[in-house]
Amino acid sequence: MAAPDRMDERLRTLRLVEGQRMGQAVLAAAVRGRLIVPGRTECEVDDRLRDLAREVLGTTAGRPGRLVRSGPHTVLPYGQTPPDRVIRGDDVVVVDLGPLLAGHETDFARTVVLGDDPDRRRIVEDLAKVGAAAGELFRSEERITGRQLHGEIRAWAAKGGWSLGSWQAGRLCGQPPAAGGSDPRPDSFIGPDNDRPLRRTTDGGWRARWILEIRLVDDYGGFGGVFKQLLDPT
Repeated sequence: MAAPDRMDERLRTLRLVEGQRMGQAVLAAAVRGRLIVPGRTECEVDDRLRDLAREVLGTTAGRPGRLVRSGPHTVLPYGQTPPDRVIRGDDVVVVDLGPLLAGHETDFARTVVLGDDPDRRRIVEDLAKVGAAAGELFRSEERITGRQLHGEIRAWAAKGGWSLGSWQAGRLCGQPPAAGGSDPRPDSFIGPDNDRPLRRTTDGGWRARWILEIRLVDDYGGFGGVFKQLLDPT
């Protein structure tokens, strides 16, 4: 297979950006339509999100997987599917649209807070702040490695009083999420064992593109939040 050329790269970038736009559109429509409310179960909201994606995007193509987690389920690791749960009025709710966007090689997740608890509201604010800081650092440091960016994200999390809910804080676009505590290809993740620059060419000749995956956890409160999006959407 021939190495990708500039047009191939441009088309791939457009696909990644379109996938993120689709995720943003579905989440915005879900918030406007008050889909995520107390009294509904996670699976019920899941089904409504998939119906909404069909209305907004015209398709629900993707892969199977839970889109919604709430309360104590927000601290469970990826790959562990919890039983259904009724969403409560003071819950943190994670909406992860990755299964819907798998065909676009990308991922998108945000955290919604029900109720007025200040710590739960603060986790949403801090997720956005850490995500923005990570993107800025990536853009400003030409040779930054996965280990360096991961270390900064961990430090920002600790400064806010949170722990990281995963051993990694991002992955290559097209790379499946890591279900365990490590991976045989650490250079595919923004993690402590990746000492390679994030800006590089992959084995297939493509420009390495990254999905930022930040999971913050309140170890005492027993809840967490997730922020996922393209690290560099340009």
